[in-house]
Order: sequence, then structure tokens, then C-alpha cells
Amino acid sequence: MKSKTVTMVRIYLTEGRHQFQKLMELLHDREKVAGVTAFRGIAGFGSSGEVHSSTLLDLSLDMPLVLEFYDQPDKVARVLEHVYPLVGPGHVVSWSANVNIG
Repeated sequence: MKSKTVTMVRIYLTEGRHQFQKLMELLHDREKVAGVTAFRGIAGFGSSGEVHSSTLLDLSLDMPLVLEFYDQPDKVARVLEHVYPLVGPGHVVSWSANVNIG
């Protein structure tokens, strides 16, 4: 099996800050990265310590979101220059990974 090195990026958001659509437009329409997946969390908290969660009786509109994407390391470095101004410090995590190519 052949593989190549990519950079994975995970961006932590909340629905209430309305960053999701801007980031999807950036990643899909403008930068055309290799792959993107969005996850909606059922609970989470960050540096503020405020817990965001949903229950059957009270569906919050401020749920945690995780946006994950990957591409070639040089492209990801370029894309991150546009991502960082859209999200707060400490909300972007990246690491090297391998993807199978055949």
C-alpha cells in the first residue's frame, strides 16, 4: 500500500459564534482542500469553563462543533493563515498523518 504525508487540522467552534459557514466557504469554495468533515458535539467546554450541552428538554443553539480537514502540508500551512483570524487562539490543532493512495 502506498501512502503520502498530509496535515490534519481540527478546529473547535461553537454554533453560537457563527464561524462555521465562513470556514466551510473558505475550505470548500476558495481553498478546495482535499477533505472536510464537520461534527456536532453533544457536550463540551473550553478555556472559559462554560459547559455547552443539550438535553431532551432543552436543545441548545450553542453546541460544540468540530471542523476537521486535511491536505498537503504546504497547502494546509497557507490555508491556516486564513483560518487563524476567524477563530480564537487555542482552537486549532494540527498534526502530520498518512493517507493511502493506492
